[in-house]
Amino acid sequence: MHIGIFGRRNVGKSSLLNAITRQQVSIVSEFAGTTTDPVEKPMELLPVGPVLFIDTAGIDEVGALGALRVEKTRQVFERTDLAVLVAQAGQWEAFEEGILAEVVRREIPLIVVFNKMDLGRPDQKIVDELRNRKIPVVHTEALSGQGILDFRQAILDSVPDEFVNNPAILGDLVGPDEMAVLVVPIDKEAPKGRLILPQVQSIRDLLDSDAYCLVVKERELRSALQRLNRPPKLVVTDSQAFLKVAADTPREVPLTSFSILFARFRGDLLSQVLGTMAVEKLKTGDKVLIAEACSHHPIGEDIGRVKIPRWLSQYVGGKLEFEHVQGHDFPQDIRQYKLIVHCGACVANRREMLNRILRCRQEGVPITNYGLVIAYSLGIFDRALEPFPAALEVYRNAKAAAKKMTGENG
Repeated sequence: MHIGIFGRRNVGKSSLLNAITRQQVSIVSEFAGTTTDPVEKPMELLPVGPVLFIDTAGIDEVGALGALRVEKTRQVFERTDLAVLVAQAGQWEAFEEGILAEVVRREIPLIVVFNKMDLGRPDQKIVDELRNRKIPVVHTEALSGQGILDFRQAILDSVPDEFVNNPAILGDLVGPDEMAVLVVPIDKEAPKGRLILPQVQSIRDLLDSDAYCLVVKERELRSALQRLNRPPKLVVTDSQAFLKVAADTPREVPLTSFSILFARFRGDLLSQVLGTMAVEKLKTGDKVLIAEACSHHPIGEDIGRVKIPRWLSQYVGGKLEFEHVQGHDFPQDIRQYKLIVHCGACVANRREMLNRILRCRQEGVPITNYGLVIAYSLGIFDRALEPFPAALEVYRNAKAAAKKMTGENG
């Protein structure tokens, strides 16, 4: 869960973060504007689990540098699951109402914290109006720790339902006492001494679902399947190994990829399935944006910079123009692209991914996902969608409609 802390400069946002985490995470100063860029601090907030606090720069800055800081802060709205608006007595004006309106427009749960209570109390009329709108109000004095326990409880009381009843990654597709085989290639881009996040989270999700999990490399898959006394319920592969894994997995065993699982877990699978079909309309010279949520240093046959561009260009039969963005960067003007191909967003959160999908829908720009576009360009799209009947039906219906329209126009 991403918790964004917003407000004017010098209202005590950084002090509040330091108090709730019990660490000196952000620099605290009497001078306004000390926090220049969003400061992130992960912590375990029981019983919720892992959360990420994001302390933003004050968005009442002026000047060119201030405008850049404001833009960085506004990016945080895109990935905020729970917003904290920090104010102080005598400062609830149009500025605070503007932040409140932005949060409400995005349907983000909100907590209002009136800090620096040692300097005075807020207008009771404002407090009553906020509470009438079902917005929790907390009074704190962050430097002394006063009210911090109330703030913590307000967070726990405001946790969105999806973080209480976590959606499954693949446990619902496998079921208790059943097995999933996870195919994990270990190549030169694999992190040294560990697995990547989607693989780790998938293993944990299977364990939480009382399912069995067998982890193999792609070269050992065929032998591993032969040793089982009954077929697994699902085989999941790294998208880069799709063709080999599809060849070694019996046709009656459902197959998909980690990236496609995360298209459902982190985003909107149906929207991205439809977005994948835009591959058919790509022409030589079209611009394609490839977006990665993480910022790893690409080496060798990088999937986003080498393999996907190659497979897409081969499918289209001509050279496409590819651009790349990483992390939280995402272009303001996306209408120039004929297709956006996004990673599985394992290091992002669902709200940021859904906001990007929504922007694409509003601008009429198709968006898909690494695993989906790889499966499509390699000709195994139907098989990769078989574990998701609703997505497969959406694809087949859209394909039939497109074929009918082509026939009528032809």
